[in-house]
Amino acid sequence: MDIVAVLPGTQPGAQKRMYVVSGHYDSRVTDIMNDSSFAPGADDDASGTAAVMEMARVMSHHKFDATLVFMTVAGEEQGLFGSNHYAKEAKKNHKDIAGMLNNDIIGNNKGPKGSTMHSVRVFAQGIPPHDTLSTYDRMLLYTGGENDTPPRELGRFIHGVANQYMPNFNVNLIYRLDRYLRGGDQYSFVKRGYPAVRFTEPSENYHHQHADVRKENGIQYGDLPKFVNYNYNANVARVNAASLAMLANAPARPRQVHIEVQKLENNTTLNWKADKAPDLKGYEIVWRKTHAPYWQHSKFVGDTTRFTIKNVSKDNYLFGVRSVDSSGYHSPAVYPLPARH
Repeated sequence: MDIVAVLPGTQPGAQKRMYVVSGHYDSRVTDIMNDSSFAPGADDDASGTAAVMEMARVMSHHKFDATLVFMTVAGEEQGLFGSNHYAKEAKKNHKDIAGMLNNDIIGNNKGPKGSTMHSVRVFAQGIPPHDTLSTYDRMLLYTGGENDTPPRELGRFIHGVANQYMPNFNVNLIYRLDRYLRGGDQYSFVKRGYPAVRFTEPSENYHHQHADVRKENGIQYGDLPKFVNYNYNANVARVNAASLAMLANAPARPRQVHIEVQKLENNTTLNWKADKAPDLKGYEIVWRKTHAPYWQHSKFVGDTTRFTIKNVSKDNYLFGVRSVDSSGYHSPAVYPLPARH
């Protein structure tokens, strides 16, 4: 059974846009079918569940333009059953989920040799590994935009928020859906076309995951509460909360973003569809070198749907467009597809 709390958006036109944050409240021991042994599940994933509950408690006292959904799901360990059900129903009912943040194993910041780390991994998928690629995915590959999928733009957005509000706590953006041999609830959303990412601590201790609680050869096994660093857990929750607040107060992403390729030139012209947000101020064009992970340059271009960046060649840079409102909130960027009209 999924446990879901909804904080409705307050801005007309933005209320149907949703941002989901989740953790899973189930647990397991070594045998995935063992439903009777002691399985405290402190880090995997009471840490994520506690973060979601605290975000719901704190953010419920505030108002946001778009709708926030705080969710804890069951059955993750047995096959993503809870998140699959929610995402499937959302897709069937045409829900506008503009971003999903999954928190799974976010309670330990001790490295393999006992070092303390002040970072969190955010996993964001690129081109999905489907047998047949969509026209959109093929065009991303053709233009070198494979690192600019909606999940990766969401990851970049979160990285930027952390730099702004928590400069001493690093978001390490990982260009993968998840870790080897593992998976998480974000996949239920990604495979249905929703932008989704996963938060996970920087270095996992596998003695404390999916293990029978026991002491063996002097080593304590089991996912016990004493192995959770609660201050670190709170910092990951803060990055989540700040990101959700920025997303929910920002305008929707621009639609139908294109880069014009009618002729050979050293300028770059982009066009897009206008948003209808009542507090929309305009749009910002961002760009970076093709090997750079984050946006390096930006230019606010006003309330227009077409703009030319002079003397910056589309052959040398990657571009994006994001919406900006009158309070300065901006959406994640949208990568432009080529257009000859």
